[in-house]
Amino acid sequence: MTFKPALIIVDVQEDFCPPNGSLAVAGGRDIVPTLNELLALPFPVKIATKDFHPQDHISFASNHEPPNNKPFESTITIENPLNPSETQETRLWPDHCVQGTKGSELVPELDVSLVHAIVEKGQDKRVEMYSAFADPFKNPCVSKSNLAKILHDEGVTDVYVAGLAADYCVRYTAIDSSNEGFKTWVVGEATKAVDPSAMDQVHEEYSKVGVKVISKDAQEIEKVKEYS
Repeated sequence: MTFKPALIIVDVQEDFCPPNGSLAVAGGRDIVPTLNELLALPFPVKIATKDFHPQDHISFASNHEPPNNKPFESTITIENPLNPSETQETRLWPDHCVQGTKGSELVPELDVSLVHAIVEKGQDKRVEMYSAFADPFKNPCVSKSNLAKILHDEGVTDVYVAGLAADYCVRYTAIDSSNEGFKTWVVGEATKAVDPSAMDQVHEEYSKVGVKVISKDAQEIEKVKEYS
């Protein structure tokens, strides 16, 4: 297939950014100039994603009884609502990116005028959904976005991923992208992690599925600059 790259900017929303985000990633706003540099390149497909939760979402600590409802600390086991024998353990978070709130908005510094489509995720209150493609349940999947369809319909071959957070939504979006059959590149300096100490594990997972972390000056970015 002829090279056709897509850029996915993951969840660069107010609630994930200082100074006021309820789940702010340290330095989250600092990557926006780099993201805008990437958006200015001739990617034929540019997508921004948004966490877009209902107020009663299962990942919010506020929706669980004490003592197991401490944001960042407590974990819960979620059963697949369509197959209770399949379970996932997930961390509980502060309320964030609630539909219709300021915190769910993309940060104004991001040049959204260059984005072709916005993909919303995490709307099903019953499941966690870090990946912009789908929730983690396989048997069956409960909630899917239209991201895979957009990319396949456009004939995309290579997916470049950036945004927030490197150890959660970027990570699982990149892994799902590779599993969808796209060559997948994560632009390292265009991401920030909730827990930077987790990144060694993330990179190990990437190596297993063929995701590569690159710099914004890498040969793979130069290839995009020459795209026409």
